[in-house]
Amino acid sequence: MADAMDLSSKAKELDMEDSFHEKKHVKKFVIACAVLASMNSILLGYDAGVMSGAVIFIRRDLGLNDVQVEMLIGSLNLVSLVGAALAGRTSDAVGRRWTMALAALIFLLGSVVMAVAPTFAWLMVGRLLGGLGVGYALLIAPVYTTEVAPAASRGALTCFPEIFINVGIFIGYISNYALKGLPDHLNWRVMLALGVVPPIFLGIGVLAMPESPRWLVMKERNDDALKVLLRTSESRAEAHERLAQIAEGITYARQKTRNSGGGGGSMQSSGEGTWREIFRATAPVRRMLIIALGLQFFQQAGGIDATVYYSPTTFKAAGMKSQGAVLGATMAVGFAKAGFVIVAAVLIDRVGRRPLLLTSAIGSTVSLLVLALSLQFIGNAPGAAHQAAGYLAVIAACGNVAFFSIGMGPVNWVLGSEIFPLRLRAKAASLGVGVNRTLSGVVSVSFLSLTDAITVPGAFFLFAGVSFLCSVFIYFLVPETKGKTLEEIVAFFHIGHEHETLGSSQVEMGNSASTVQTAVKLKDGSEQTGEKLKEGSNTQEA
Repeated sequence: MADAMDLSSKAKELDMEDSFHEKKHVKKFVIACAVLASMNSILLGYDAGVMSGAVIFIRRDLGLNDVQVEMLIGSLNLVSLVGAALAGRTSDAVGRRWTMALAALIFLLGSVVMAVAPTFAWLMVGRLLGGLGVGYALLIAPVYTTEVAPAASRGALTCFPEIFINVGIFIGYISNYALKGLPDHLNWRVMLALGVVPPIFLGIGVLAMPESPRWLVMKERNDDALKVLLRTSESRAEAHERLAQIAEGITYARQKTRNSGGGGGSMQSSGEGTWREIFRATAPVRRMLIIALGLQFFQQAGGIDATVYYSPTTFKAAGMKSQGAVLGATMAVGFAKAGFVIVAAVLIDRVGRRPLLLTSAIGSTVSLLVLALSLQFIGNAPGAAHQAAGYLAVIAACGNVAFFSIGMGPVNWVLGSEIFPLRLRAKAASLGVGVNRTLSGVVSVSFLSLTDAITVPGAFFLFAGVSFLCSVFIYFLVPETKGKTLEEIVAFFHIGHEHETLGSSQVEMGNSASTVQTAVKLKDGSEQTGEKLKEGSNTQEA
């Protein structure tokens, strides 16, 4: 009898050990997928970082004026709108994986053209190609990661694109500093040529990546989707449950098309939504759009790209004279931005999305005010006070990007990719990237002109005001989504508007009772978020 009990105990221990190793393998595989997808984001990050310093040497080598500099820096963000618009349709047609490969190829071509450009016109041609690649990359990386990751780790993994953007920025700053000693006609070309390295690695990595399981179900390839889910879920039961939820969402999309007289078009066969559903949205979808597009607007209207692209201009206004000091301070900004986004990735699935967003917006508001006041004071400060104000300006600039990186940077993309139903996710993400890049382009194209009109301190006072409005927007409108499946989040938005008549046709995943109950809990939790945040704040103070 005792021997039988010992054998039973050992068998249980072996089962637990096998389960532990299986979970570790799943986690490594999902992380590998997220890392490869996020390689796309290095493209934007490296371009932003390297261009902030390279433009100093390009201006001297090609004799550019302020307007040409603004065009060179801002054009990439504006052209990325076209890439984002095309990426939604492309990813729905050929899949998330091959869309990432296309983004890498386009950016690689742009980097080559810029590196060998003999004139400003050719430099702009390469810049426009790079912008298309960035538009594709910004949309597809968070969408793919969101659709592959399980709910428990989705927030952290969807932060990876933002982490890689910041890593790219930091590498760009290092490249500027390391290559500044080369002749002016050569250093900026080498800096830009190094942009071909990430696309090459991504092109190789795509061959080993699985396709998004949600896209596979959308194309009625359920067996292939289950294979991917088995590799990204911690148990077979979880994989089958995720597949059932996805399939129910697709079934609802097709049912809605038939009920609205959509016939047998592409949406009926694939579960893809139409732009009509975006621009003539129902109340639940309208609320999703307000939250997602509002966050995208405030992310860039707060002037983060002015800090990143024009940090040398800011630090010159802070009294720095030497080129080495300016680029060194710029590296400090890059280090702060890259370091704190990792903090966000660690905390996002523990403390939630809302607390990080609020901390980010409020912290950036304070940092931007301190930066503006420091720059204002420098103009009238004597001797030691002038130097102290300069140091404070550098610290405030680093504080601004640090607070941005723990919330508005990564969490914005997480929420924007997880709150929409599958049939609309790629198109809504495309629209979000469009808003983001439009504001980024406006800020980067107009910053030098803005500082001429209202001074550098005045520009940062303006950005501080926008950041304050962002914190108000988050407090009143943004819900918590931590730990919920994508289908549960969609159900929450439907319940929020149609609580009295909720039925299977109103919820994205059908009539799953357990999912509806979870969504009700999510709604209740969102309504009590303010109290929970206050309690959390009091606990931390204690």
